[in-house]
Amino acid sequence: MDRPPGDRKPGNRKGLVAVLLLGVVAGMAGLSLASVPLYRMFCAATGFGGTTQRAAAVPDMVSGAIVTVRFDADTANDLGWDFRPLQREIRVHPGERHEVSYRAINLTNAPVTGTATFNVTPAKTGIYFDKLQCFCFTEQTLKPGESKDMGVAFFVDPDMLTDPGTSEIRTITLSYTMFRARQPDRPSAAANPPVPLPAVN
Repeated sequence: MDRPPGDRKPGNRKGLVAVLLLGVVAGMAGLSLASVPLYRMFCAATGFGGTTQRAAAVPDMVSGAIVTVRFDADTANDLGWDFRPLQREIRVHPGERHEVSYRAINLTNAPVTGTATFNVTPAKTGIYFDKLQCFCFTEQTLKPGESKDMGVAFFVDPDMLTDPGTSEIRTITLSYTMFRARQPDRPSAAANPPVPLPAVN
């Protein structure tokens, strides 16, 4: 005899609920994994939080206005480097290509690989600060005691001067923080075969 539409087996309902819950958990895990790269893409596209842009070439127009670009550096405590800009500030015409250098010195007695994060302030100028080349695009390895000058080529987009939100700005600070690069995880003790204990007489 057929069951009425509202009369379903309890096992079927439990199975459906379990499938739905597994789907929700899988969706949440997927979103958490995608959130970091999506956030980085959003920052790169919008300049959010002072994230600078990457460009392949300078614009056709050069403005007669003057913008002061200041340079700042910070170093993580565990890096063991001295890291600083070789120039504290320069005056630029928006649209012009400029290049400055940062100097890094490995003060430790072992090779160290560093990686840099960066932003500009005021944060709203991030979308108008374009890098053509930068040491921050790749990891940097220094031998014990080695000193290295690392360049960044950039321009300030002239469109900053016509944007009502940034047209009054005449000073931008480019900041870098150098961290120790993440190294591949070493095998844990649990991954190694246990050492046999000596026989007891």
